[in-house]
Amino acid sequence: MPFSTIEVQASGTRGSITLNRPEKLNPLSTLTLAELAEAAHWLDRQSEIRVVVLSGRGRAFSAGADVASFAGGEPDAPTARQAADAGRLMAEAIGEMRAVTIAAIHGHCVGGGVVLAAACDLRLAAQSTRFSIPEVDLGIPLAWGGIPRLVREIGPAMTKELVLSCRAFTAEEARGLGLINRVLPDDELDRATGQLADELARKSPLTLTATKLAVNAAAEELASTAGAWSDADLLLSAFADPESRRVGREYIERLGR
Repeated sequence: MPFSTIEVQASGTRGSITLNRPEKLNPLSTLTLAELAEAAHWLDRQSEIRVVVLSGRGRAFSAGADVASFAGGEPDAPTARQAADAGRLMAEAIGEMRAVTIAAIHGHCVGGGVVLAAACDLRLAAQSTRFSIPEVDLGIPLAWGGIPRLVREIGPAMTKELVLSCRAFTAEEARGLGLINRVLPDDELDRATGQLADELARKSPLTLTATKLAVNAAAEELASTAGAWSDADLLLSAFADPESRRVGREYIERLGR
């Protein structure tokens, strides 16, 4: 299928989605979020696909949300409410895919990129990967259903610490917390991801899907994403709040020094 910010492939029992704006470190613009959701729906219609690998081209998995795009900086930009809700729809589309999804993470995985990875079933990371969730420093809440997804994986206390402090953390720490399944040497990430995808693709699609659905149902009981529809309203409130905007401007200024 033709996409402008991602690359999608399907071959036999395997599919792939690759974030494809390497010169910008694969930001998640409203267009990219819409294309990710569309790609997930398209791959779901390919009945042979059992495993989908999601990765980023270039030096990073994803630098996170492209905040400029939410302010109408793209041609044919959606309304503010639609733009603010695009990340939730993306995460739900990825999470609800019939196929087992594997995130192959390298370089930087920031903010919305962490939510995208958390929406996948399995997550492998290169040793040098650095994670961060800077939304609070930017004066906005972590949205897109990111909070319940993190609570499921790492628990309430660590979710609060990482989201409120905005501190960076390593792939090894992410594995220790339960966010990452495996940490690989940088030059072995692609091979290990491909090997895992091949192993899963050889299994019965019925049992793969049944297991995924059972785990997802249990996860919803632990921390439901049903209330994530209101995340967009929280984002819009933060964009309109003078104190939140001041905090965000000061953070960006500090980064530029």
